[in-house]
Amino acid sequence: MDWTNWVPRERANLCFILRGNQVLLIRKKRGLGAGKINAPGGKIEPGETPLEAVIRETQEEILVTPLNVREAGVLSFQFADGYSLYCHVYIAQSCDGTPTETEEAAPFWVDLDAIPYGEMWPDDVHWLPLALAGQCFLGFFELEGETLIRHRIELVDSCPAS
Repeated sequence: MDWTNWVPRERANLCFILRGNQVLLIRKKRGLGAGKINAPGGKIEPGETPLEAVIRETQEEILVTPLNVREAGVLSFQFADGYSLYCHVYIAQSCDGTPTETEEAAPFWVDLDAIPYGEMWPDDVHWLPLALAGQCFLGFFELEGETLIRHRIELVDSCPAS
């Protein structure tokens, strides 16, 4: 895969909210990854910054506002069927409101040492521990359906600008 000239079809984001030794996850109810465990997030709308989009998406999906948000890294996904996605990953230190189930997602808190990677996308185990440890990264993933074919993670000194 030539990542140098790669252009994604869509841009999106994810927001992992922390509370002490726990992280807020969701079981996605529809769209790409329905049934999987992930974090709130979604597509970046025209005219939105990634940060504005991640706050809006989190509010829409689980009815909370992430607070003290920082970018942790960027993920580039190329699927064998031609779909491609560029995703900003954010970590929030807290949130305002009570996580609430919606038509999009069912939220739940989980201990950091009990993250259910077996129910998540196969790439998550490669980069989520880095994000939660405060490291900045770039991730490059090739998938066929839900199967990870190839990946590369680069640690970077500072996270990409949103």
